[in-house]
Amino acid sequence: MPATLISPAELDTLRLQQPSAVIMDVRLPDDHERCAIAGSVNNCVLEVAFHDRLAALVPDKKTPVCVYGSAASSHEATMAAEKLLRAGYDPVYRLDGCLAAWCEAGLPTVGSGETPQPAPLPTGRLTVDVEESRMEWLGRNLMNKHWGSIPITSGYLDVKDGQIQGGEFVLSVADITCDDLAGNPYHDVLIAHLRSDDFFDTALYPEARLKLTDATVIPEAPPGSQNLQVEADLTLRGVTAPISFTLSAGMDEKQRCVAQAAFSIDRTRWGVLYGSGRFFARLAGHLVNDLIELQVRIVMEPA
Repeated sequence: MPATLISPAELDTLRLQQPSAVIMDVRLPDDHERCAIAGSVNNCVLEVAFHDRLAALVPDKKTPVCVYGSAASSHEATMAAEKLLRAGYDPVYRLDGCLAAWCEAGLPTVGSGETPQPAPLPTGRLTVDVEESRMEWLGRNLMNKHWGSIPITSGYLDVKDGQIQGGEFVLSVADITCDDLAGNPYHDVLIAHLRSDDFFDTALYPEARLKLTDATVIPEAPPGSQNLQVEADLTLRGVTAPISFTLSAGMDEKQRCVAQAAFSIDRTRWGVLYGSGRFFARLAGHLVNDLIELQVRIVMEPA
């Protein structure tokens, strides 16, 4: 049975007629501090401690509880109502339109009234934090897959007016690892194979370079999604070729610029032909997928 949807006026009546009823704000704690329904308690549904706090806030499961989130378009109130019903609470109400509708109705609120503003990217040249940044790779054949990492040894981003203008990152391909075979004697065999002229020929080309040539903001991208379209040149094994991918970029709690991306490249564009079915007549068990999946995390040092 779903939660009962009630209007702001009905909730206002409920809290006056049943003082024991609990109005539960299930948004982030700092959002509750900025603006909340008067008399509400906070229990963020996104936190794993939600159920533990629920038992402390509402020990009697027959107590009427009304949950609300930010607005009708945000899902936190629906999620919280489902959790309460699964836990055996009854009756459970959900505020129609959530806090936005309550405020629009002119009903009482409390809080500082401050509106959080996203931190802009700092202007200037930002230097990569090589300890926090990394590139992970994954390769496949018909039966197996292997994965590992390639260290990012240096790099920078140029930012102007909150927009990324360019940047370049250096990767030490000679220090490639295979994480799934860590501790396995076959690890060193595979690494030697990858370093050889069969694959990346690191004796001649120990480094790769990723140079950003353009970064365009993706309009109306929600937080946490890919918000930048990136064009770049990847130099690998002495060959430079353009690539295009999307990434998610923003500022973390330490005021560092952070970006993450996941994309695939066709290794044969850079002359890495070993095991490719497009270049060899018959490979049997030596067939290797042309695509290499890459996951990149870039963390810049604070400006």
